[in-house]
Amino acid sequence: MSGSRLPPAALSLRQFMLRQQVLGLYRKILRAVRQIPNASDRRYTEEWAREEFKRNKGTTEEVTVRMMLAQGQKQLQELERTLQLAKS
Repeated sequence: MSGSRLPPAALSLRQFMLRQQVLGLYRKILRAVRQIPNASDRRYTEEWAREEFKRNKGTTEEVTVRMMLAQGQKQLQELERTLQLAKS
């Protein structure tokens, strides 16, 4: 009885860590979106974020996921910067 006790679809440590980063980015984006004062803009941005994450859900190549994470983090920073300017 040899072999791994993990199910065949178990994530490697690297994949697990990337998944956690993606989920963290998603949560941060949704938190930032809640700060948008205009309700219709808030709904539009939230729906856009959800659709982007859904659309890319099946991406498994590590390089591609890392690139998307970097792009998402830049977009989050831009959103946060815009919200800060709106408050001023």
